Amino acid sequence: MFGIEWLKPSVFGGSILYALVGVLVFWICFVIVDKLTPYDLWAEIVEKRNTALAIVVAAMCLAIGLIVAAAIH
Repeated sequence: MFGIEWLKPSVFGGSILYALVGVLVFWICFVIVDKLTPYDLWAEIVEKRNTALAIVVAAMCLAIGLIVAAAIH
């Protein structure tokens, strides 16, 4: 019965709640970083196809995701 533990409503609901909180915190952090930069990150990456900036933003997203996951865990 060890594999079925996560199907309990309280465990499943808690997991969904923590996932939503994590996504919300991640989104807020990304918006803050976007506002701190002197240009629009999305336009720079998508319209101007700035690969170097895309790599930096991806690394930042991974770092924020790791921090949020560690804080929730």
